[in-house]
Amino acid sequence: MFVDSHCHLDRLSEHTHGGDIAATLNAARAANVSQFLAISVTLEDMPGLAAIAREHSDVAISAGLHPLHTPVQEPLASDIQEAAEQYGAIAIGETGLDYHYQESVPVAVQHERFKQHLIAARELELPVIVHTREAKEDTLALLREHSDPRVGGVLHCFTEDLDMAREAVRLGFYISLSGIITFNNAASLRELARQLPLDRLLVETDSPYLAPVPYRGKPNEPAWVVEVAECIAKARGISVDEVAMQTTANFFQLFKAAVPDAPAHVKQALAQSGLVSSR
Repeated sequence: MFVDSHCHLDRLSEHTHGGDIAATLNAARAANVSQFLAISVTLEDMPGLAAIAREHSDVAISAGLHPLHTPVQEPLASDIQEAAEQYGAIAIGETGLDYHYQESVPVAVQHERFKQHLIAARELELPVIVHTREAKEDTLALLREHSDPRVGGVLHCFTEDLDMAREAVRLGFYISLSGIITFNNAASLRELARQLPLDRLLVETDSPYLAPVPYRGKPNEPAWVVEVAECIAKARGISVDEVAMQTTANFFQLFKAAVPDAPAHVKQALAQSGLVSSR
C-alpha cells in the first residue's frame, strides 16, 4: 500500500476524472493508495479541504500559506494555529522559501511568514511541510532556529542537493520525492534516493502538478504516486513493496495525528509489520 503524502485535491484539473474528487480518490485506492494528505496553500482553502476530509476518512489536511501566495493580510502564528485547530489539520504548511520566484513575494516577507508557521507548528506539536527552492542556507537556518526536532516535518517535492537533505534529516525532517524523480534529467535525485536512509523518505504526487513519466504533460493524480515508489525501488535495487511499506510507515510515524483515522486495514498492516504501533 502507498500514501500520497502531498496532493492538492481541491485544485484538481477538470481533465482529472472530470474534476471529480471521489472518482480521483477511487482510482488511487484501486492502485493501493490508502491515505492522502491534502495540502493547504492559503488559509482560505481550509473550509473546502475540511469538507473533503469529512467526506473521505482516508484524507487528512494541513493548514498553511504557500510562500508564493499574497494574502490580504499576513497571518500570525496564532492565526495559523486557530485555522489548524478549527479544521482538524494534522500538519502545518505548506510553507517555506522560494527564491526562484522571489520577485512575487519579497524575501523578507517569506522569512517572516515561514517563521510564523514554524512557531505555530512548534506550539501545536504538529509537523511542518516545507517548500524550499534555491534557498538552501536560509531554509536550514530557519529550521535550526525555530523548528522542534522532536516533531520535525518534511521537505516536500525535494529537488535540492544531498548535503541539504542530510542536514534536514539531522534536524528531524523527512525528505519527500515526487514525480520529478522519474524525469530524464533527474539522475541526481535518483542518486539521492539511493543514498538517503529509506526510513527518512516519503512519496508524493503534488497533484495536479508534476505528473511522472510516463504521464508527463497530463494533470497529475494521486494514483500515480506508485510511479514515484517504483522509481525509488529501481534506484535502490529493492522491491516496490519494501518502498511502499516503509514510506507508508514513515508517513504515520511523522504525521501521528493521522493514525487514529487511518483505515483499519492500514493500521492492521502497519501493526503486523512492526514498523508502527497499532495504538
